[in-house]
Amino acid sequence: MSKKELVFLPLGGSGEIGMNMNLYGFGTPANRQWLMIDCGVMFGDLSTPGIDLICPDPSFILEEKEALHGLLLTHGHEDHIGAVALLAPKLGCPVYATPFTAALVARKLEENGEFDVELNIIDMNEHFSLGPFDIEYVTLTHSIPEPSGIILRTELGDVLHTGDWKIDEKPTLGPTTDSASIKKLGDEGLLAMVCDSTNVLSSGESGSESAVRKSLTKLIAEQEGRVAVTTFASNVSRVVSICEAAMAADRSVCLLGRSMLRIVDVARETGILPEGLQFVEPRDAGFLPRQHVLYLCTGSQGEARAALSRIARNDHRDLTLSAGDTVIFSSKIIPGNDREIYTLQNDLVELGVKIITEKDEFVHVSGHPCREELRAMYEWARPEISIPVHGEARHLEEHANFALELGTKRSFAPRNGDLIRIAPDGPERIDEVPAGRIYLDGDILLPDGAAPIKERRKLSYAGILMVSVVFDGHKLADDIGIDGYGIVGGEDESDDFSDLPDEIEDAILALPKPKRADDEAVSLAVKRAVRIYFDDVWGKRPVVMTQIHRIAG
Repeated sequence: MSKKELVFLPLGGSGEIGMNMNLYGFGTPANRQWLMIDCGVMFGDLSTPGIDLICPDPSFILEEKEALHGLLLTHGHEDHIGAVALLAPKLGCPVYATPFTAALVARKLEENGEFDVELNIIDMNEHFSLGPFDIEYVTLTHSIPEPSGIILRTELGDVLHTGDWKIDEKPTLGPTTDSASIKKLGDEGLLAMVCDSTNVLSSGESGSESAVRKSLTKLIAEQEGRVAVTTFASNVSRVVSICEAAMAADRSVCLLGRSMLRIVDVARETGILPEGLQFVEPRDAGFLPRQHVLYLCTGSQGEARAALSRIARNDHRDLTLSAGDTVIFSSKIIPGNDREIYTLQNDLVELGVKIITEKDEFVHVSGHPCREELRAMYEWARPEISIPVHGEARHLEEHANFALELGTKRSFAPRNGDLIRIAPDGPERIDEVPAGRIYLDGDILLPDGAAPIKERRKLSYAGILMVSVVFDGHKLADDIGIDGYGIVGGEDESDDFSDLPDEIEDAILALPKPKRADDEAVSLAVKRAVRIYFDDVWGKRPVVMTQIHRIAG
């Protein structure tokens, strides 16, 4: 128990794609020093009504925050930085990021009114120390500017934490992957690599942004009428490719959507956006000939409030699309967003708009490594231990097996909460810590299992019934009042619940008189009667709220 250990602890992003949060610890079990890498979110869905964002529960590290030396960010995607403004003030440690990522985080902190977080802007390939960790950033390629892997050097060995990456020999913005540094790391002897697993089930290579730019240039030039293109706003390379393709087709570019405007603004502020790119204001774009304008929109995942969804609903103040116009989805469908995207596309088709997706033309490449890119990374790094992250269970297990095929001696596919000893004698799960979720409900963070979320799920499933009862002594003084919302009242789907008041009255009168004076007993009787009634006529049980009034004698 007195020996020093190097441990790895994922609190988010292992067993799921999204809300990445990873911890590295060094020291004895009684005195570990910690680093955090990334602090991301995932978005709410139909199973979490009213919830905007979901992030990992940091309770474990909050109890150890005096030993937390820093939060290192690999890049600026929401699943890696989206929770920084929510959690960094609680963590109380300095945050480190390259200029583009830092600019995105700074805006989030400002929007949340958090001005006390220490945000350190570091150079690409920065080298510095925090506690027992010697840290080096290494440049990779991905679908956002300045993606970085992080090398952690310790007394017990070195770890490469890749973050999100791919191999692109011809990126349209930024440098290529620093393979020389990774090969040097392999030559020196790399203990472990903690690596992106997103596309491990996909053969071949993910493809180059340069090839997408060439395809988009040809495709946009072929279109008539207005053209709208939607893509991930954070993919600045793609945004620039679309803009340059538009200019080659003699089209002016109009940006629509807050996140698109924000990313372009940050890219310009940090010197990433090429000089010469010009944009037309939405109020002016409508006066341009249809064949000379291109709208670059948010909403590739069918987000209801994004620009493209509003256009599809004819609810956008600056743009109406119609027959002869084209919408290009320069993106992929993220699993779970299928229904929203198909609804969006159907709405556009109803307007007479032509739809082009990645299934129709070459308009998108992934930002994550497929199997041949993983093979190359393992050949460069040659780690003794592979720890796959950033994937669902099927991705992690396949990656762990693939790493063994590629010559890695040992592998471990973790789940959130697994405390893994990397050295000495790792990998081995030595403990399991709490690793739940917390939910952003408006401006309030709620723990997993919070009553409001459970109640909303019930409400979305079977509605709510309000029952009002008035007593005069032990007798009912008035008709029983009933209001239902989201409820089917009977086989004819009416909601008048004509038989229900009698059922409730019978249940109340069946109580002994002393019990009728007990509000809790009356409430239970009412709920039992409602449950029996709806089991019979509907097969579902609504949420029941009771109001019991008593006339003073």
